[in-house]
Amino acid sequence: MGEGVGAAADEHSHKTFGGHHSRSLTPLLPSLIMLFKKLARLFSGNPLKRYESARALVSGLEKEIAACSGEELRARSDKLRANPSLPEAFALAREAARRALGQRAFDVQIIGGMVLHDGKVAEMLTGEGKTLAAVMPVYLNALAGKGVHVVTVNDYLAKRDTVWMGQVYDMLGCTVSCITNDEAFRYDAAYGAADASHDKERDVTGGFKVVEEFLRPVGRKEAYAADITYGTNHAFGFDYLRDNLVMNLSDRVQRGHHYAVIDEVDSILIDEARTPLIISAPDAKSSNYYRTFARIMKKLDAPADYEVDEKKQSVNITEAGIEKVEHALGVKNIFAPEHTELVHYLNESLRAKGLFRRDKEYVVREGKVIIVDQFTGRLLAGRRYSGGLHQAIEAREGVSVEEENKTYAEISIQNYFRYYEKIAGMTGTAQTSAEEFASVYNLEVISIPLNKNMVRHDLSDLIYKARDAKYRAVVEDVKRRHEAGQPVLLGTTSIEHNEELSRYLAKAGIPHEVLNAKNNEREGAIIAQAGARGAVTVATNMAGRGVDIVLGGNPGSEAEHEKVKELGGLCVLGTERHEARRIDNQLRGRSGRQGDPGVSQFFLSLEDDLMRIFGGERLSAMMQALHIPEDMPIESALVTRAVNHAQRRVEGIHLDMRKHLLEFDDVLNRQRNAVYAERLRYLEAGEADTITPIVEELGASVPAVVTKELSVRIGQHLVRVLDFLWMEHLETLHDLRESVNIRAYAQHEPLVEYRREAYLGYQALRERFKDIAQKTLPKLFGTGA
Repeated sequence: MGEGVGAAADEHSHKTFGGHHSRSLTPLLPSLIMLFKKLARLFSGNPLKRYESARALVSGLEKEIAACSGEELRARSDKLRANPSLPEAFALAREAARRALGQRAFDVQIIGGMVLHDGKVAEMLTGEGKTLAAVMPVYLNALAGKGVHVVTVNDYLAKRDTVWMGQVYDMLGCTVSCITNDEAFRYDAAYGAADASHDKERDVTGGFKVVEEFLRPVGRKEAYAADITYGTNHAFGFDYLRDNLVMNLSDRVQRGHHYAVIDEVDSILIDEARTPLIISAPDAKSSNYYRTFARIMKKLDAPADYEVDEKKQSVNITEAGIEKVEHALGVKNIFAPEHTELVHYLNESLRAKGLFRRDKEYVVREGKVIIVDQFTGRLLAGRRYSGGLHQAIEAREGVSVEEENKTYAEISIQNYFRYYEKIAGMTGTAQTSAEEFASVYNLEVISIPLNKNMVRHDLSDLIYKARDAKYRAVVEDVKRRHEAGQPVLLGTTSIEHNEELSRYLAKAGIPHEVLNAKNNEREGAIIAQAGARGAVTVATNMAGRGVDIVLGGNPGSEAEHEKVKELGGLCVLGTERHEARRIDNQLRGRSGRQGDPGVSQFFLSLEDDLMRIFGGERLSAMMQALHIPEDMPIESALVTRAVNHAQRRVEGIHLDMRKHLLEFDDVLNRQRNAVYAERLRYLEAGEADTITPIVEELGASVPAVVTKELSVRIGQHLVRVLDFLWMEHLETLHDLRESVNIRAYAQHEPLVEYRREAYLGYQALRERFKDIAQKTLPKLFGTGA
């Protein structure tokens, strides 16, 4: 039966549901290709050597292209579309950036661009100019006319880079656009009130501010028709899903998946890979049960009634807890078959109570529960936890409980980006996840050399017994540096801790800026001044990505830059270790850009979540045994090893979760590909008036005359039937995914069970589709009862 799922994966791109299909051995090929690539890398030596000759060719064209007029530059770019050449395209983009931005790409940026063009991950540290490095491969690949997608971590950066880099692409004759969650824009230098003053403003503030005057609102289809489209992974992924829900081909907005460059690739492909993209709509089920269970949860206490495993992120109810719940509901056995739905409500309510905290995992704003991205600290407006968890949290918080959602379409981040013919990524922290990039996405990680040597001083971690002692020590350190004039950036892991630290600073009379998901509209302006003399900025993880912190402030002066350098540069103080080492490295990387001085240090406590859950026992015992006072920190290699060990354990757990999600989603993905291909085929045949052969394959009688209008109606009717069955199948698979884990107690492998039942369910879907089509098509023709 397990083999049958593989067959379902590759079955038909051209045959209708219900036909005969052959099995394929192609799933073995990716593993073999990966093995050969690993062996090739092992014996290839320095991977950067192969780019040196091409870089020399780019530099060799620099003087020739610099002598071109603006018209000549554009003419060379237009001519290049017929026969793209990497050296000339990179040289043209370098010159256009020099003229438009006043920035000449360094040789290391040229090499970084070549790595991206090759479909690899370029690891470039903060401040090394990833945004400009991406312009060259994006421009080269856009010459093919198939569209290039540049993926950013938020809407703000998508709009900023469209305006900032748009002038470079525009000079070369390429069209540029951006999409956000609910809007789309084209870069247009002649739009609206854009004039010389706005152009000057962009030159000064383009790195952190969106100059809206250059963005012309357009429809999403027009945005995707541009040579280059900026947007978030969520925007691109949801548009893909929506394209596979339309009833008319003209309503599809995307035009294929040619090439994607992913900024902060580790954040998007790894950190966000545990949460699938889901399009859903309210179901008709009552939400009263969530309010009932919210009241019951208040009567349950841990660990007597339920046990929380923070390592595994699970909550299990005890026998005593079950008795309380059954008594409150007035049922004898909540696990009886007729109470299956009650068990679902119980499980989600327990998770909401035991694992989710306000101002950490979510915030409540204007009567709504809004998810907080745990890796960036940003609010995910419009996103909802699936499976009823969001409703359980709403009931717990006493806000309006929305109806549970019925899933229409879903896809994992991993499988969405597998649709691209070529993907590449850039980030400052990729090597710690190089193996995952290679195994999941077939992406090689190449570290790009620094343009200037790093001189930042990374101090050892300090660990305190209690959080209060830690915060007092942080405030003391900040006060000393602030009085000296050194800028300080304080990193926190959650909104809750962000605001708590702000209260400590305010009590000490230290002026500071606060940046978190509650005021992210000012993100660019706050971060732009974080390097100014005497600045103190308290930020969640969002500060670690996307915007450069320039010493002396931005815009600033050379004199201010030098003064801050003399003070030691930017000081980065982390107030808690993140679960992933990469996020900590991103925070450190805010300091020491382009050879500037800087310092970084982490202040920890045994009450921090990471230490408490994964590694504080030994250190706590040692501090107790040595009678170390609360305000005295430990600073030793033992501390660093303990913290790193805790982080590796968490990273291992998260990696297993992502692999687990991908293994299950791979089964769904094969079926989704077949359904979406069939769906598209019906719509295309209907609109092309070639639907008759499909109707005959389904075993339905065909009328003598099929008009164009009837052909379209048949195609749409088949799609509606298929959509209905597919949504039912998704709900079944969602329930199945939750239930198969229980079968492990009966010595059944959950994934094998899932594959087997998913295959059987898919086969049943095909048979039901054929049966419904045979019964309903005659009514559509007017020949049936």
